[in-house]
Amino acid sequence: MAHLLGAENISITFATRTVLDGVTLGIEEGDRIGMVGRNGDGKSTLMRLLAQRGTPDDGRVTKRRDVTVGYLDQSDVLEGHLDVGAAIVGDQADHEWASNPKIRDVMGGLVAEVDWHARVDSLSGGQKRRVALAKLLIGNDDVIMLDEPTNHLDVEGVAWLAEHLKQRWRPTEGGLLVVTHDRWFLDEISTRTWEVHDGIVDGFDGGYAAYVLARAERDRMAAVVEGKRQQLVKKELAWLRRGAPARTSKPKFRIEAANALIADVPEPRDSLALSKLATARLGKDVLDLENVSLELGDKPLFKGVTLRLAPGQRLGIVGVNGAGKTTLLRLLNGEVSPSSGRVKRGKTVQTAILSQDVRELDDVNHLRVTEVIEQEKRVVSVGGKEVSASQLVEQLGFTNQRQWTPVGDLSGGERRRLQLLRLLVGEPNVLMLDEPTNDLDTDTLAAVEDVLDGWPGTLVVVSHDRYLLERVTDTQLALLGDGKIRDLPGGVDQYLQLRRGAASSEGMGAKPLAAESSNGTTAAAGQDGPSPEEARQAKKDLTRIERQMTKTSSQIEKINQQMSEAGSKASVDFEKMSDLDAKLRELQTEQESLEEQWLAAAEVLGE
Repeated sequence: MAHLLGAENISITFATRTVLDGVTLGIEEGDRIGMVGRNGDGKSTLMRLLAQRGTPDDGRVTKRRDVTVGYLDQSDVLEGHLDVGAAIVGDQADHEWASNPKIRDVMGGLVAEVDWHARVDSLSGGQKRRVALAKLLIGNDDVIMLDEPTNHLDVEGVAWLAEHLKQRWRPTEGGLLVVTHDRWFLDEISTRTWEVHDGIVDGFDGGYAAYVLARAERDRMAAVVEGKRQQLVKKELAWLRRGAPARTSKPKFRIEAANALIADVPEPRDSLALSKLATARLGKDVLDLENVSLELGDKPLFKGVTLRLAPGQRLGIVGVNGAGKTTLLRLLNGEVSPSSGRVKRGKTVQTAILSQDVRELDDVNHLRVTEVIEQEKRVVSVGGKEVSASQLVEQLGFTNQRQWTPVGDLSGGERRRLQLLRLLVGEPNVLMLDEPTNDLDTDTLAAVEDVLDGWPGTLVVVSHDRYLLERVTDTQLALLGDGKIRDLPGGVDQYLQLRRGAASSEGMGAKPLAAESSNGTTAAAGQDGPSPEEARQAKKDLTRIERQMTKTSSQIEKINQQMSEAGSKASVDFEKMSDLDAKLRELQTEQESLEEQWLAAAEVLGE
């Protein structure tokens, strides 16, 4: 693969903190890279340096002379005096850009509902983000870098963007680098993952699911004592392995390794036990909307809607922008009264709602993190265990130092985590979360999910993050903008199908998503399968390769055991350890080669 751009030994320091320390990496043609790491660890900084929008303190960033880079910053600012059309296509006449199918596809996917003639400075933050993204994607850049591109996109918009990026280049062309907390999106578009931490960058093959597995294996083999973090990684891995089949399309030996790693990990939550506990706390009646209608101004949001929440129910809500998702939460919370119908509330119900802007913390900006939680309660029960306020704060990513930070100095993601903790220690029995993933990194999201797993009560989540919805809720419903609420037995996939069907019936010419094979690759419609001879050969290859991988895996396990025994002796034979390490690296390289051969053969058979 041809080199596009890269960094050579780059370092950068802010105040007394070194964010990147001697990092060397590169983007090759065909790379589709997702970047993960905790907030503040340097993901956006690294992307900005690679895009040559900043200069490192040491080292250098180079790119091939003819390579062009398209870069979407989190704070991209469009020229406010321009109208939407001019901001995206410049001075091109309508017939010029409309004759380009790629531009039409971008327009339909991102800005179909934005007023083409509106001034940019009159748009909402989400609309501005869509316009900036559309402006970038209609170009022909060799490398595209996107910093949190799914912010302000609904589930449908995220699905469209993932499909566009997968189809944008041929597999061996172009380069993509994405920073996002949306784990479903990472799995859809990434073939490699960079983890930024402690001033360095570790590379992994595959998307988010493969990264979680590889990280767990790396930590275990290196005997890294990470306690709580390792438990979260294993629990996340258990969810991935027990989730949708599309996440588990890995070589047989990989599946066996994953099963061995999570053999002693329980299900993410004991639904039956939580349901019994929730019923005991709530009684049979929770919150019911009975034949509720509501208008905001001249716009009817709900028409004769009936919704009944059960004790311990975990409900996810998806829908188009403006369909009333946040208003539905406010109805359930008693902040808004219906125009007709009634909201029935159980006698023992105590609700709490995590809003999008988290303004509830403004009154305690002068207090420190731990003080805010201790104001509510010093000890709280989570998952049947009593934990102190400081332990709960630490579980959601506040280190000892950050626990004593004034609330007014916290970042957006930290404020969201703190307010969620504040609500949880208040022990409501109905918890409503409005876009809770905003500003949170993937590790923090896993920690939040872990806390919610043990929370006994009724949970209602509004989110465009389908990974979170599938992870923490058991049922989903949709608001399609027609004033009705629709159950989604088929989950988010069913919602996307409904939206595509609605677009087709309205003559919008929505582009159908390409068919996806079981190994996660996109298959063109009407493509012929392998010939009988090719299929037979592929089956033989799979059998042979699996046999070799089993043998190699056994050898790797044997060497790991030898290294463990050699390292535990009072007098370590460093020469022997060096030889074993060299053999181990050789076997791991061989195993990686076998995996690639296995995937190639499996792709022929569509496995």
